[in-house]
Formats: sequence, structure tokens, C-alpha cells
Amino acid sequence: MNILILGVGGPTPRSIALRLKTIYPDARLIGTDIQPKAIGFHLKGLLNKSYLIPRANHPNYFVEINGIIKKENIDLAFVQPEQEVKTWGEYYNREGRYPCPTLIPPVEHVNALMDKAAMADLFKGTGFIPDTIRISPSNPKFEEVAEQIGYPCWIRASIGSGGLGSLKLNRREELEAWLFIHKDVPEFTISKFLTGRHLANQMLYIDGKCVANAGLHCAEYVMADIAPSKVTGNTSYGLLINEKSLLERCEEVMETVQAKTGVKANGVYSFDFKEDDKGEILVTEINIRHMAYTGILATCGFDLIRYTVEILRNEFQAPAKAHFYFDKEYVFIRDVDVEPIILTNKF
Repeated sequence: MNILILGVGGPTPRSIALRLKTIYPDARLIGTDIQPKAIGFHLKGLLNKSYLIPRANHPNYFVEINGIIKKENIDLAFVQPEQEVKTWGEYYNREGRYPCPTLIPPVEHVNALMDKAAMADLFKGTGFIPDTIRISPSNPKFEEVAEQIGYPCWIRASIGSGGLGSLKLNRREELEAWLFIHKDVPEFTISKFLTGRHLANQMLYIDGKCVANAGLHCAEYVMADIAPSKVTGNTSYGLLINEKSLLERCEEVMETVQAKTGVKANGVYSFDFKEDDKGEILVTEINIRHMAYTGILATCGFDLIRYTVEILRNEFQAPAKAHFYFDKEYVFIRDVDVEPIILTNKF
């Protein structure tokens, strides 16, 4: 079996590669990235072959991708970088097929969810998200922020990981300064500052039906002390949790996504939530791909990496129940230069 993994410079594709090597030791792993310094290219024993490719918006992108697929006799692909998920989705809508078998959400969901401002528009009036408005350095909407959201509030870049351009703002002067510092960021969202836990989950959909769903609590962040927001987008300490209300909330939100886009969910979706001061779970982000903890979840029994391969090889048997509950109180710790460690004692 020859498996293509896109974006091996990122932690999530590397986590997928490591898991694949564990469960399919005879598989050949072929990795790509747009950067020659992508760490996945240089980790001994991770890949059987690696290719430097152009960006997803380059006119020769699919010439290169199709050439690799043909040369390496690729059986299936894990498409992880969001821009490539979007580009492959557009290819499918244009050609009626993917370059090779892969499992990714439809491009209509990518367009609605990848941009946080577009996601806010999608969920406006649903109660699934905190009140949110779009601003930019050229259109800061200071009065609207004060009247509609109020202080303290939370600012973040519309596109990018959860920590990008993020900060708790306590007054207008801080907003003015943050926009000046980040004047090259084209757009931000501003929402109510939520004080509760950061929860997350990962889900697998097939033709509109949720077949697997599990949750976790992101408690602390990698290198948080160097970020003004104290949030970096990567969890350093997390807990795998069994909370039915979280799993049900995720499925409720996805029903709305399908209804509003008119397209069935398919593939892996990863949520981020924050609780408000009353414990209500509100969506802050939905990723249209595996999240960084996917290998940790797989090691602890919730293996969407294996499921993806089985689906693409027509070997998948859906679990009896979509809601997955961990058999132990697993926690994990992560850092920059070491593999995650899974434990069963809380800190």
C-alpha cells in the first residue's frame, strides 16, 4: 500500500505518518511539502520518499501531484493543509473525482468553515457561537465593538490557527494598538471573551451520518508564556474526556452546517469550543481535517487514521455507536521537540 501524505512539515501530518507506520508497517509513505526545510523530510525513517511541491494555488500544482501519484502508484492520500483540502475539493467539483482516493469534507463546507468570519456568518442567530463581528485595520468598527460585544472581548485573525492574532482586549486603546501591530492581517473577528474550558472533539462523517465522535479538554498551551494571548493553538496538556453533552452539541452543530450549505458532511471534522461563565458550550472553530491530537486519540482507541484507510479500501465497518468513550482517564503532555506522552494520572 502506497500512501501520500501532504504537508509533512506540520505536526498533524507527521502524527498521521507515525500512526500509519505503527498499524501498517509494510505501507510505503510518500510525503510532500512546499518548504524544503519541512521537518518531516528530514526525520529518519518517517517517509519512504519525499517531494517538494508548489503551493496549492500554483498553476502546476496538480501537474506535480498527478505526476507523483502516477510515479509512486499511490493508493490513497491524507490531505491535511487546509488550502490543499480546498484545492482538492475544487478539483473534485470540476473533474468529478479526486486525483486519487482521499477522504476530505466537501468544498462547500471548507468555504463555510475555514474562514472564521464566514463561519460566524453561517451560524449567525443560531446560538452556537458567541456574538461575533468582523473588523479590519482599515475598518476597525470601534463603536460596534463597544456596543455589540463589549469589553473584555476576544480578537483573532479570521484565517489561521486558533492562536493567530489572538488577544483578550480590555479596552478600546488595546484594540487600537493590536490592529496597528497587526496591520498586515487583512481581517479579524471579535467576540465575547469566554471564561470557561477549552474543549475540542474530532468527528468522522460518511455521507451525512456521524459514525465516530470523541472529545477532549485542552487545558494548557505549548509556549504560552511567549504569546500575548497565552494561547498558541497547540495544547501542551490535555485530557481525553467522556462528556455526552459535548458530543451531542457537535452533532447538533453539524446538522446546521449540512442544512445551511445543502451538502452532506463527509470526512473528518475537528471542533474547538469554549464554555461561557454559565458552562454553555460555544463553537470557536471548526477545522476540515484531522487535528494535531489525532495520533494521541488513535493510540487511546479512537483511531480515525485507521478508519480513513479502511474507508478508502472498502474495508470499513462502522462502530455500533458513534459516541466514543475512553476506557481510562487518559491525559497527554506535548512539547516542541519530543513526541507526545500519554499518561493515566491527572496533574
